[in-house]
Amino acid sequence: MTTTPVGDEGDVEIRQAAQADLLAVLRIERASFDQPWPFSAFDRYVEESGFLVATKDDQTAGYGSDDAESVVGYVVANLVPNHGRSFGHIKDIAVHPDHRGEGIGAGLLERALHVLEVDGARSVKLEVRASNERARALYRDFGFEYLRTIPRYYDDGEDALIMVVDLDE
Repeated sequence: MTTTPVGDEGDVEIRQAAQADLLAVLRIERASFDQPWPFSAFDRYVEESGFLVATKDDQTAGYGSDDAESVVGYVVANLVPNHGRSFGHIKDIAVHPDHRGEGIGAGLLERALHVLEVDGARSVKLEVRASNERARALYRDFGFEYLRTIPRYYDDGEDALIMVVDLDE
């Protein structure tokens, strides 16, 4: 299993998600979003190479165990067929509220983009709430550009912005 150290102190590793990570991922999802994905949605993607988790050992995460690791963030990304030219789709990304601002989201996004590129994507899209300026800034830092707006995309009526990045550039 390939891991990638990230974070301000290098104490976070990113690896492919496993079935055993799903409850922790679901907890982060529920802590992060008013309209969280159900467990079954994560379960459907657990075999995807772009479903990644960021982990810290429990001592640095503050959870108290000596040997275990804790999931502190995740990203769900996959390839979508598109007339013979697959593109990547960042479907969901979140970091536990206690670990935001540590570079974990950027590490997850960077690794997901790399996985998608290796899998054959030339471009990647995502949807983001129009009001989520923090996420939009992160995506702009990675070269994502605004493509269009989908009115009332979210259940509460908020618009989604479609952002894309060309991996060939």
